[in-house]
Amino acid sequence: MEEMDYTELYKAYSREGRNPVTEPKILAKVMVYAYMEFTYSTRKIESACRRDINFMWLLGGEPVPDHSTISRFRKDRLGAAIEGLFYQFVQKLCELGEVKYDDVFVDGTKIEAAANRYTFVWKKAVEKNEAKMLLKVQALAEEIVKVYCTDFTVSKESLNEDMSKMAVFLEQKKKEEGVEFVYGSGKRKSNLQKLLEALYSYQERQRGYDESKEILGERNSYSKTDKDATFMRMKDDHMRNGQLKPAYNVQLAVEAEYVIGVGIFSNPTDVTTLKPLLEGMYSFNTQMKIDRLTADAGYESEENYLYLEGKNIEYYIKPQTYEQQKKRSFKKDISRRENME
Repeated sequence: MEEMDYTELYKAYSREGRNPVTEPKILAKVMVYAYMEFTYSTRKIESACRRDINFMWLLGGEPVPDHSTISRFRKDRLGAAIEGLFYQFVQKLCELGEVKYDDVFVDGTKIEAAANRYTFVWKKAVEKNEAKMLLKVQALAEEIVKVYCTDFTVSKESLNEDMSKMAVFLEQKKKEEGVEFVYGSGKRKSNLQKLLEALYSYQERQRGYDESKEILGERNSYSKTDKDATFMRMKDDHMRNGQLKPAYNVQLAVEAEYVIGVGIFSNPTDVTTLKPLLEGMYSFNTQMKIDRLTADAGYESEENYLYLEGKNIEYYIKPQTYEQQKKRSFKKDISRRENME
C-alpha cells in the first residue's frame, strides 16, 4: 500500500478545503487492515487504534481517529478513490507475476440491500396508475370546456404542459371572478375551487410518476428506502414462496484465488453484467489481455459471444440447453436451431 497513488483520495479533501486530522493514506491502511481482521464497526476500529499494537504501528504516531472521522472517511471520501486503489493493487499483483490473466473465472451473487422489504415501486404499477390518471385529467378538461366554453385537449405526450395551461386558465378565472377559496368543515367550495384543487392534485401525482420513471430507468422495480436496489429472487428463500427482496447483483472476476474485478449492478440477471464488468476492468488497466474466460449458463447470449470474440478471448460458457441437449427427444426435434443443418 506504500507504493499506491492516493491522488484521488486527497482530491476528496481538497474539494472541501479542509485539512485532515489523520493522514488519509494512513487511514486507508487502517481500514484495509481492519477489514482483513473482520472488523467493520467504526467504533470497534477506533477502539482497536487505541488498544491494538498492530493498529498503533500503522498509525505511526498520527492522532487516533474517532469513530465519526472513520465513518466520514469511509462514506464520503474513500468511495471516490476505492475502485482506483483496488485496480492499482491488481496491477501490482500482475507485476509480481501472481496474476497473468490466463484463466479468468466470472460469477455473481445477489446480496440483499439494507432496505425495507415492503417499500417496492413496480414499473407496471406506475404505468397502470398513470394511464388511469390520464383518463381523469381528460374528464376534468372536458368539464372545464363545458363550464367555460373554451378549448382544451389532453394527450399523454404533453400531459404536464396541458395541465399547466389549464391551471393558468383557472387561476386567471379566479382573479377575474374574484372567487375566494374556503376551507374547513361547514364551508361550501365553489365549482372553480373544486376544479383547481383536483387539477393540482393530479399535477402532484404526475410529478411522483415522472420521478419514479426516472429512478426506474430500464429496471422493473426499486425500493423507496434504497432507490438503487432492485427487487430480485434470492437463493436464501426461507419462506419458500419466491419472495422478491431489494438486492444488488455483485459480480466478481477471479484468477489464481485473487479477486481481479468487481462490479455492482441493479440487473437481476447475469447475462447483461458480463460486458460492463470487463469494460470496467479494461478502463483501469488498458494493458490487460485476458486469454481465457469461464462462466456458467447465466452469461450465455449471442451479444456476449460476439463481445468476447471481438476481444480475442477464448471463452467457456455452459449453454443454457446443455442438459436438454443430451435427451433423445431434443435431438429428434427438427424445430430446434441446434438440429438444423
